[in-house]
This record gives sequence, structure tokens and C-alpha cells, in this order.
Amino acid sequence: MTGRVLIRDACLADGYSSTLQMGVSLMIEDGQIAWVRPNEEADAGGAETLDGGGATIVPAFVDAHSHLTMPGGSHWIERGSDPPDRLREVARANAARLAQAGILWARDVGSPAGPDGRAVSLQVRQELAGKASAPYIRVAGTWIATDGYLPMTVAVKDGDGLVAAVSAQLDTGTDFVKIMLDPPDRSDRCPFTVDDVRKACEAVHRRGRKITAHATILDGARVGAEAGVDSIEHGMELDDAIARTMRANNVALVSTLSVLASWATFERTTRIERFTSEEGRQRLAARREGAFAAIKAAHRAGARIAAGSDFGGGSVRAGHLAWEVELLVEAGLEPHEALAAVTWRGGELLGIDHAGRLREGDPADLVLVHGDPLSDPRALWRVWAVFKAGERIA
Repeated sequence: MTGRVLIRDACLADGYSSTLQMGVSLMIEDGQIAWVRPNEEADAGGAETLDGGGATIVPAFVDAHSHLTMPGGSHWIERGSDPPDRLREVARANAARLAQAGILWARDVGSPAGPDGRAVSLQVRQELAGKASAPYIRVAGTWIATDGYLPMTVAVKDGDGLVAAVSAQLDTGTDFVKIMLDPPDRSDRCPFTVDDVRKACEAVHRRGRKITAHATILDGARVGAEAGVDSIEHGMELDDAIARTMRANNVALVSTLSVLASWATFERTTRIERFTSEEGRQRLAARREGAFAAIKAAHRAGARIAAGSDFGGGSVRAGHLAWEVELLVEAGLEPHEALAAVTWRGGELLGIDHAGRLREGDPADLVLVHGDPLSDPRALWRVWAVFKAGERIA
């Protein structure tokens, strides 16, 4: 379907309202949303008509934490050492799965580097740009961390190295940068000071870009929030004080609860001691409890919450963003707030005004799902149709 298309007699959930709009028709013209009206005011005017009865229109989804070049699964770290051609092949397959699931924005927060030192994700972004069967892609380049964190990172020793590394990443053409505020020894202390990270933020912001920080530990989240990064990835150990700092400094939280849920599944289906020991189960349960508490703290403080699946950077696979919505609701968000986290809140984080939104004049990037996502978040798994720039791709 291209040209003029009328989606007639659907429901609509835009991620803002807590109430499902019923009896809605939406007109697509020239790749844009021309209007949204009650059925009784909708005139097809010769447009091709799609019967939306029984379905709900939602904005195209934004996966705010993804790793396109990685396949996911329990061996994801090893896969980061695969040849660049293989990483690009994985990215193509992941992109296709995203589009079919209605995820039309992928915020790639870390990719291995190729032989030239540039992140493979940069090549993927270029290759897939403009393809109807792929999402829109924004990339952070390669992770920046203290030496020893992961084998596929840009390693730095101190705050000066951090500033130099974020600038170098931007020079390669990344859309934003990502730094790691967890230490390689898994201790409870951030490897950088607030001043170190603040200088890195200033270097990035001077160039009109954004900086995000991986922080699963409390001290890392504190440093990132006080320094004023644009977002904290994971944030599994937030407290009320840090959450209030995030609100004050306009720092968003990007949740990845499904990573912990996927580990729990993996634990039940393997015989690897790391995941099946009683100690391992208790540790995982404690981390899950802490991550849910962090979401509640951010929510209480009024901090912005976007969401990602972290596919490729753990055992989650591409296209499973709906799982994160279910878990956010379980953690205490209202269904429309959880929907916002994977739609317009993600677009807000990207700095793309129309991403994850349904407004007249915006690109017609939208999804039809069966059921009511405002009463049953599982409806977001039941994708029936996907439109990208007005063209039906699924």
C-alpha cells in the first residue's frame, strides 16, 4: 500500500493518553499522516482503504538500547570478535526482524570496531539508510571504557583519555557517544570522577551531540547524573537521591529489564554452573529486585524513562521490545507510560521530534496491533501491520 491509504475503524493509543481512543480513522497521504478523525467524519475520497476493525494504531516503536551488529544469546561477548563481514550480516538480519516487529527506530549503543578502528555500526547505518525493510538507525560507535572492561571497547586510562576518546568517536561520524561508568573489576566504585565525566559531556555538547553512560552500579549512576550525561543506560541501582538529580539535570533513564528476565529464562534451561547454582539464582533475584526498585525511584522522582531491549548485548534477541513494556508495567508504570517509553520518549532521547509520535504532518510511521495495549501490554507482541513513511512493509 502506497499513495493515499485510509485506515478505517481502528482504535488508537498514542502513548500520551491513558484512555484508548475508539472508532478512529487515519489517512495517509504522500508518506505522511494527513489526519486522524472519528469514523463518522472520515471520507476515503478515493483512497485505498484498510479495515482496521479490532486493531489498535500505535506509533512505530523506538528501541533505545540495541546492538545491531550482535546476535544476542549467552555468547554475545565472544561474537563481538567475529569478522566485520559477519557482524554486518547479523545486523541485516536484526534490522529485518526489527522492522517486522514495528520497531522502526534503533538506537545502537555499542558496536565492535573494524580493522580501520571505526565502529562497524557506522557501515551498517550507511548500508541500510533509506531501505524500507530496515529501521532508521542512530549509532554511538564503540564503547568507551577503562582498560579491561570488554575486549571490544576503546580503552582509556583517565579523564583526559575519556575526553579525547569521545571527541575521536564523534570525528568518525557517530550520532552520539557512550561511556562506561562500571569498573572492570566489578567493584562498587565508578572509575571516573564527576569532573572527568562533566568534561566529556561538555566536549560532546559543544559539538551538538549527546552522550550516554552505561551504569549498572549505584556510584556510576550517581557520577553520570551529577555530571549531566543525557541518559543513563540500565541504571539498575538507582536510589531516590540519584533519581532526583537525574530529574534536575534532565538525565533520562533507559531501562533494560528484559535482560535480567532473559537471564532468568536462560538459567532455567541450561546446566552451566554460573546460572544454576543456588548462589547464582539468589544473586539474579537480588539484581532483578534492585532494577525494579530503580524504575520505581525514577518514576517517583519524575525522571524521564525510555526503554530498550539490549538485544545483542545479552541473551535478548532482536524484535523483543514488547517484553520490556510488559516488565515496565510490572515494575509500576502505567501501561500508557510504558508505551511512551518505547515510542515518543525514545524519540525525545534521540532528538527526533517525530520519532514515536502520531501527529498530523508527521511521517506515517505506525503499527497496528491486535488488542488494547493500555489494558494488556502483551498486545504489542501481536503486530498485524507496519507502515514506514506511509508504505506498508509488514
